Amino acid sequence: QVQLVESGGGPVQAGGSLKLSCAASGRTFSNYVMGWFRQAPGKEREFVAFISSGGSTNYADSVKGRFAISRDNTKSTVYLHLNSLKPEDTAVYYCAARRLVTSVVAGDYNYWGQGTQVTVSS
Repeated sequence: QVQLVESGGGPVQAGGSLKLSCAASGRTFSNYVMGWFRQAPGKEREFVAFISSGGSTNYADSVKGRFAISRDNTKSTVYLHLNSLKPEDTAVYYCAARRLVTSVVAGDYNYWGQGTQVTVSS
């Protein structure tokens, strides 16, 4: 089992920045692909970014150049830096984990956090 706990969400004005954190416990963190997904009201959960166990990253087109994912294996924590935020970035952001193989599909991830709300006002 892997337990994930997100933090760092909150209200922010358009153009602002936030840093989300996801602390993991339970298994060898470095073996896991860590992903961030988001879900806005009335919409499907969508891929935002992932970082592989080796540090390779991938981003959704909608956030490329604005968001940055990173991980600190010594702290078993993954981060998502959100910059140049837009109102359409408003959503609950979820951290997720799966072993070894990268994926942009939410259903491929085995472990999920409880989510953290990000609200961007114009």
